[in-house]
Amino acid sequence: MQLECHRAEGRVLSASYPACRSYALSFRESDFPILNLRLKFRVNNDVSAQSFGAELEMNDMTRPFSNLLEFEEILKSAGGPDLKALGEAKARNGQLTKPPGALGRLENLAIWYAGWRGEAAPKIDAPQVVVFAGNHGVATLGVSAFPAEVTEQMVLNFQRGGAAINQLCQTFGAELDVIALELENPTADFTAGAAMSETEVVAALVVGWEAVNPDADLLVTGEMGIGNTTSAAAICHALFDGEAEDWVGRGTGVDDAGLLLKAQVVREGLAANPEAAKNGLQALRCLGGREVAAMAGAVAAARFYGIPVVIDGFICTAAVACLAVVCEGALDHAVAGHQSQESAHTTALQALGKEPILSLNLRLGEGSGGALAIGIMKAALACHSGMATFAEAGVSEG
Repeated sequence: MQLECHRAEGRVLSASYPACRSYALSFRESDFPILNLRLKFRVNNDVSAQSFGAELEMNDMTRPFSNLLEFEEILKSAGGPDLKALGEAKARNGQLTKPPGALGRLENLAIWYAGWRGEAAPKIDAPQVVVFAGNHGVATLGVSAFPAEVTEQMVLNFQRGGAAINQLCQTFGAELDVIALELENPTADFTAGAAMSETEVVAALVVGWEAVNPDADLLVTGEMGIGNTTSAAAICHALFDGEAEDWVGRGTGVDDAGLLLKAQVVREGLAANPEAAKNGLQALRCLGGREVAAMAGAVAAARFYGIPVVIDGFICTAAVACLAVVCEGALDHAVAGHQSQESAHTTALQALGKEPILSLNLRLGEGSGGALAIGIMKAALACHSGMATFAEAGVSEG
């Protein structure tokens, strides 16, 4: 595959990568400022990525939706699990060589997964982790212990294979994609109005939707964005009430004064965006970030493709909460990968009725908790689909 990349400053990068996905891309950053696309390369099972503002020269490329109303209609028309496969998986679970319920929650996870994959005895062969990155206008208010340029620096670290998520994906055999969304163009400061226009939030949702590999059999979304715990706190406050102080946490490690500042920013954000209250998509537009909206789009696409989802930490939970408020059952195809150390994450998961698989005091982001849960999911399916039944093993049932 021949690839030609033109960056805005005039440097031209050209390369040939025989193991890329089977379509040719040619784009120029200045031509299409809204959309960012990741290019994924596989060489000797290593995954690296480059993110550029992109124009796709693909005749068959059509947007799945062009406005928030169309996106909402897609959410509300989504199908449910395969009831036949679900019943067969339950029956199989009852015949395996173990006492009933002896594998605890692994049994429930396996049955849930089987229903969404439409197979009585499935396994996980192609998990995908997508990390989205974006910058936030509220970062200029001092809500993070790190400067906004760290977002881009960490994206480069992901691309070079040096982050925790790289190691976790390699450990659990997951495909890793890294997508940076207009890092040079932060969202607006939501204390002064909406973070994004409808055009901007729809563009980010589309990026997330199109990032999902239809051939994946499990999806984890992750994020990188200085200031995005404040965005997540504001979204949860808008959707689930409470006080601003209930939803803010230390994020990247802010001190007590920083915590008070975050709560004040959240309060001001809701005051400046009253349309966000109890409205999932308006909360996403007014208070979210591009990477937050992209995660929501990816999780919605996974439902469309019948791909089960493992939700990562607090920021991902806030992103998908926007879907849950729009449409009851919108997250039935998703489980919570872990409970993070971010103080409000437990409350957000409870509001969504999601029990976390793991609780390891993580607060890294990047999709790290969700990636760890891939191992648990693989174990659950290995037992469910690989164990012998009593009849097969010649073991007497109790």
